[in-house]
Amino acid sequence: MLELLENTQSVWERLKTCGKPVVLYGMGDGADKVLAAFEKYGIEASGVMASDDFVRGQSFHGFRVKKLSELEQEFGDFVIALCFASQLPDVMAHIKEVAQKHRTLVPSVPVFGDILFDRGFIEKYREGIEAAYDTLEDDLSRRVYENVIKFYLTGEIGLLDEITTDKDEAFGNILRLGNNELYVDLGAYNGDTIDEFLSYSGGSYRKIVALEPNGKNFKKLSDHCMEMKNTELWQLGAYSHNTIITFNNKAGRNSAISDEGVQTQVAAVDTILCGAAATYIKADVEGADFETLIGAKNTLKNFKPKLNFSAYHRFEDIFRLPLLIKKLNPDYKIYLRHHPYIPAWDTNLYCV
Repeated sequence: MLELLENTQSVWERLKTCGKPVVLYGMGDGADKVLAAFEKYGIEASGVMASDDFVRGQSFHGFRVKKLSELEQEFGDFVIALCFASQLPDVMAHIKEVAQKHRTLVPSVPVFGDILFDRGFIEKYREGIEAAYDTLEDDLSRRVYENVIKFYLTGEIGLLDEITTDKDEAFGNILRLGNNELYVDLGAYNGDTIDEFLSYSGGSYRKIVALEPNGKNFKKLSDHCMEMKNTELWQLGAYSHNTIITFNNKAGRNSAISDEGVQTQVAAVDTILCGAAATYIKADVEGADFETLIGAKNTLKNFKPKLNFSAYHRFEDIFRLPLLIKKLNPDYKIYLRHHPYIPAWDTNLYCV
């Protein structure tokens, strides 16, 4: 599979040799990571832009944040490095409109961790990348895999358009939830993925077990589920074993393992279930996906529940998660889907 990339320039090489000013589009964590990578690869940034509604005279890393029209007046043409993520249709449409005017690339920085995707990454993990490709069950999964890998390397947004499907396809054609599921929701946030589960299970279920480590989110989750029967809620994170680790305790879905933050109890799924036969597990555990699978090894081995696991938090996840799932239970059929998002977030493994 990787022979397709042999003579392909990485996004870092493209930005360094483009011969035009490079402008960062966006501010925040993503742009911080991109600028750090620019320093590593010897790429010079010439400016920072934001959508017109967000430009209020602020500065970012010494650059005054400007509107697109200001930068066009200043530079004429330039290359844009997209530094934020969105699944909002109007925002994604705007990104594509901008990309029609100026070449727009998406530098590959991880959601969690500090490992960058470049040629060195491919060489280091070549064996695993190739092996995981061979585990995939259908042609669409293999196309998703190929295009996401290409996207990570090149930063070309169009690669995602070719493989994007709605969640209805995955739930309808792969997971096919019934009305008697024992559903385990890992990273339940405020209950929105419980609502998603109910919408696809016809509103019926045997039991719901939900974990959410963040205190504020857990309160919202508890309130949301107050009137629901047969629910078991835990203020815990999912992990390989029972211990206490540090979470950054950010709001929303961004609470994750960190060097600094709040001491948080985490637990293995096998421990929480105590031998109960889970039939469906969804995991969006912000970078601890590999460890979470290890903590659910007995459940996967003994009961083979349907799985819905995020595969984009760390670049390694796209190959090491399917390989681990196959190792834990070789009978799994593994599918990969990418849902509407720029960059390649919401790229998920569906296993049955």
